[in-house]
Amino acid sequence: MPLIQATAGTPLYLDPSFWVAVCVVMFLALLFWKGAHKALGSALDARADKITNELDEARRLREEAQALLASYQRKQKEAEEQAEGIVQQARKDAENMAARLRTELKERLERRAAQAEAKIANAEAQALAEVRAKAADLAIAASEEILKSKLTASDHSKLVKDGIAGIGKALN
Repeated sequence: MPLIQATAGTPLYLDPSFWVAVCVVMFLALLFWKGAHKALGSALDARADKITNELDEARRLREEAQALLASYQRKQKEAEEQAEGIVQQARKDAENMAARLRTELKERLERRAAQAEAKIANAEAQALAEVRAKAADLAIAASEEILKSKLTASDHSKLVKDGIAGIGKALN
């Protein structure tokens, strides 16, 4: 159905739709003549510039966010690598400490075994010396008893004289 259409039997200039259309066209022509199209174009250009600026700002913020995300991911990776390094170093230190403690324990046990062996050898030597001393004492006592029972006074004087003579020779 056309916008402007005359009703049956009514002339076109008496139809209200015609006059509304004429007024709208005149109003638009007046707006165009007064420069409304320039203001409208300026407003649209300003809005387009604002949207472009907002898009540029959003793009810049997105790039910054991506850079920050990459930086944090890199730092997280570095922190994980550093933590792994610390764990590995702690394991190495623990292994070294365990090896050192095993070595120290082995050395202590060897020292104590050597000390025990030395004490045993010392005790054996002391016991042997005591046995020898006791045997010598017993031999001297037995010899003394035998000499007392079998030695006469003249044998005794002769032994004393021979002993004194032997001392004199030893001193010269």
